[in-house]
Parts: sequence; C-alpha cells; structure tokens
Amino acid sequence: MGEAAAVRRPGGRGKFISFEGGEGSGKSTQIKLLADRLAAAKLRAIVTREPGGSPGAEIIRHLVLSGMGKLLGPDAETLLFAAARDDHVRTVIQPALNQGTWVLCDRFSDSTRAYQGRLGNVSPGVLNAMQRVTIGDLKPDLTIILDVPVEIGLKRAAARRGTGAPDRFEAEDIKFHQDLRDAYRQIAAEDPDRCVLIDASASPEAVAAQVWTALRDHLFAMATSSA
Repeated sequence: MGEAAAVRRPGGRGKFISFEGGEGSGKSTQIKLLADRLAAAKLRAIVTREPGGSPGAEIIRHLVLSGMGKLLGPDAETLLFAAARDDHVRTVIQPALNQGTWVLCDRFSDSTRAYQGRLGNVSPGVLNAMQRVTIGDLKPDLTIILDVPVEIGLKRAAARRGTGAPDRFEAEDIKFHQDLRDAYRQIAAEDPDRCVLIDASASPEAVAAQVWTALRDHLFAMATSSA
C-alpha cells in the first residue's frame, strides 16, 4: 500500500498537530519534514507558529521575544500570549481546519502552560480562563513533544542564531531550561492520548520517522477505523 493510500480519509475537518519542546529541540525542522511528507501524500497542510502566525499575533511575538513581556511580569505576559492566540485561531487555524486543511503549528497552548504556568507560576485558574476565552474547546488532535537534553538544545539554538543575540527565552539560565524540559515531560505523561514524547537527540531523519509513526498510530489508524 502506498503512502497516499495509507493516509486517505473521508473529507471534512482538517487535523490539528502541534509541536512542542524546549529551545533547540528541532520543532521547525520536523514541521517542515512532516509538511513535505503530507504534501507527497496529497494532503493539504499549512505551517504556522506561536506566538505569531497571523499579522496581529506577529506584532505581539516581537514584543514578547524582545523581553517586553518579562518586564511586565508573568500574568501580563500570559495576557499577551492569549491575545496573540485569539487572533491566530480566529484568522488562521480555525478557518484552515474548517476547510479540511491540516494545520502544523510550532507551539500552542501547552507552551503557555509550560513557560508561564510551570516556570512563571501563573495560576491554573488564570490559564484556564485565558484558554476558554481564546480557544474554547479547540485542542490539537496530536501533540508531538520533542525531548532533548538541555545542553544539546541550547547548543543547537546558539548555532542556529549565529552571531545574533539570544531571545527572551534562550537567554534564561540553565535551571530555567531544565525546569522547562521537566514541565513538557509532565504534560506528555498527563495526556498520553494526545501527546507523544519523542527523543529529539537523534538525527533529523530518525526523529522524522518517529513523528510519522506517531501520526500513523494516533491519526491514520483512527481515520481507517472510522471510515
């Protein structure tokens, strides 16, 4: 059976796949590889990111990564992310899903729970309220959490930016990044039906194979069984 046949499914709502992980975990690389593979399988897909992904959200992305959110404090930073996500969902993600397009998103609401919740100590009540306002019942059909040792991730991030200055999150200390890794591993453990934790320290090709297996097991099998 060819790959296109393996992923054939009835028309309707697109699938929503988010990629999460710490700095340098390889999210952008894996999203591109998956987008190429879905295109080869004749499935429409768009690639987007958070914070950002829409004109209004990209403006907020600049504010957050420049450090403005940190100056205002964790609660205010959470509000900035919520505003960006609201615009992103309304103008990009939901319309694409409604048209049957697959959405591959570099970070989504799990990032807020990891960065602002676990590391910024923003209360679950605030996070839940922001989620109700911005995304309602929307959640990814599958979340790929790319797990990599902190030292490897930060080395990759430094190589990626070259001579540029680290952004607001890359510039945090080693404990911040270790706590972030722990937060993502906890998210994966608490929601195994949606989240798949993948060792991202391997080669891009090996990681991509694990990502494809996760999609096949979690999404394609479901589509086949419901067809």
